[in-house]
Amino acid sequence: MTGTSGTTGTSGDGGEAEARRVRVVLVDDHRMFRTGVQAEIGQTSTTGVEVVGEAADVDQAVTVITATRPEVVLLDVHLPGGGGVEVLRRCAPLMAAAEDPVRFLALSVSDAAEDVIGVIRGGARGYVTKTITGADLVDSIFRVQDGDAVFSPRLAGFVLDAFASTDAPPVDEDMDRLTQREREVLRLIARGYAYKEIAKQLFISVKTVESHVSAVLRKLQLSNRHELTRWATARRLV
Repeated sequence: MTGTSGTTGTSGDGGEAEARRVRVVLVDDHRMFRTGVQAEIGQTSTTGVEVVGEAADVDQAVTVITATRPEVVLLDVHLPGGGGVEVLRRCAPLMAAAEDPVRFLALSVSDAAEDVIGVIRGGARGYVTKTITGADLVDSIFRVQDGDAVFSPRLAGFVLDAFASTDAPPVDEDMDRLTQREREVLRLIARGYAYKEIAKQLFISVKTVESHVSAVLRKLQLSNRHELTRWATARRLV
């Protein structure tokens, strides 16, 4: 991400109104990414964003969010312990609070329709990808604080298509057998990534990637990565 926000939260005319502030919790299992986001948007005097907590998994997220009651949570979709959807489920009372509700903005590397729709159904107010600039992320945070829905380009179409349908999407029992990390590996394998590339992108070892691939093949009763790619393509996961 690049860029900073220099206009959000000010009156823009001689400081007639006090600068706006928004308290934010960062939830992402990659510490280096959290550090980068903190450096990018956490200069409160400039951006108006105050980072009041961080978390790397579902349990930590629920604990920190409950303790700090931020206005906005930046939530990764794929987290140890059940993923972003589980965080949303366990924080439902905070989202539904009559006063000072906690609002969620998904911030993820994934642009898969199932991930977008899943967290929006779970109660998130928006979904942006990690290619977003710092200035746009700050703007998105303030918009979510105001109750707006915010999406990266093209992702809004997934949501419109999903909610325009009168029929609920079918339950995919095969996908439900996979963990969040296995789904990530599956998607990257289907996109043609080598094991070393997957390991680098997910910050795990090549051996761990191999273990995840073996688990996916076993759970889906597939024989090799070519069958896996066809399976993923048929479900529009690629």
